[in-house]
Amino acid sequence: MRTIAVINAKGGCGKTTIATGLASAMAWEGYSVALADLDPQCSATDWLAEREEDYPEIVAVDTKKGVRAPAGTDVLIIDTPAGVYGKDLSKLLARAETALMPILPSPVDMAAAWRFLEQSLALKPIASKQTQLGLIANRVKPNTIVYRELSGFLDDYRVPVVGHLRDSMNYVRAFERGLGVSDLPEYLAGEDWAQWDEIVKWVKSKRSQGKK
Repeated sequence: MRTIAVINAKGGCGKTTIATGLASAMAWEGYSVALADLDPQCSATDWLAEREEDYPEIVAVDTKKGVRAPAGTDVLIIDTPAGVYGKDLSKLLARAETALMPILPSPVDMAAAWRFLEQSLALKPIASKQTQLGLIANRVKPNTIVYRELSGFLDDYRVPVVGHLRDSMNYVRAFERGLGVSDLPEYLAGEDWAQWDEIVKWVKSKRSQGKK
């Protein structure tokens, strides 16, 4: 079973959007997907409760019994809580072959991301390449000064930038219905589909898989 953790110690950066969006995208790829919500706000759990049977199934993990996906699961996605550092973060990363870190294009978010990224790269699972880390530029608006600043920030690290997701109301509309943009019709979300295709391509590649 493949395990993917979505991480960032700062709240509001889009971890749940990335976790649920990836779950939706991987389910459409034909994988059996389970989603574990470790965030006390339980937004991913609420999202799953709204999801209708007409869309590819995503199974909720009962985290009260630990992070154990049902038998037959191909991909387990973990939506991690904000404020996780050090040993607690290391334990979460040790469970995963892959970690995704969303970063928002704002000075406050980039400063917080710099501190978190520096600490994460020093943790054993990532430092030893047991877990591969990929960065996602989230809610971006191309051709803005802050986007150029974010691009420069990301270029400073030897960590792959595996996707750029635009700032779109499609994410808000989809989330309210328990959907990801991959569940929306192409005429509404074709551009979002293409952006997620890049992330899924990396997630499916051997480069994204740590040495377990």
